[in-house]
Amino acid sequence: MSTIDDYCEHCDLPLSTCVHGNPPAPPPEPAPKASPVRTTRTTARVPGSSAKPPPPARARRHTPAADLEPHVLAVLEDLGGEAAAEDVMVAVGERMADVFRPGDQEKGPTGELRWRTACRTARKNLADQGLLVAPSPGVWRLT
Repeated sequence: MSTIDDYCEHCDLPLSTCVHGNPPAPPPEPAPKASPVRTTRTTARVPGSSAKPPPPARARRHTPAADLEPHVLAVLEDLGGEAAAEDVMVAVGERMADVFRPGDQEKGPTGELRWRTACRTARKNLADQGLLVAPSPGVWRLT
């Protein structure tokens, strides 16, 4: 090879170090993708299959708010359609005393008994359904 062939005509560098004389670098390999999160599907158990049945549902420790909604409405009807929130709570507590679950008498994170918090949530749900309004703070009224 002659000395003229050893140098690049574009940048005057030796061809071994010149970007023009070397083949282009291969594109970088893409990083492997993480596998997507897969959730398990519950399917009906086919007789003779080895699939395990789902575990039994846990028993609730306290009464859900939805179970208190009819009692809140009944107490408000008994009290003339409008009453102070505390009066409604006392009446619901008396009405449901023998039905409450063990966890209902525990205090929640706010320091209030769990059944009272559920009763307030029941009032909110009833207000969202349009069955109850709070015309002033601490007063509940049927619509």
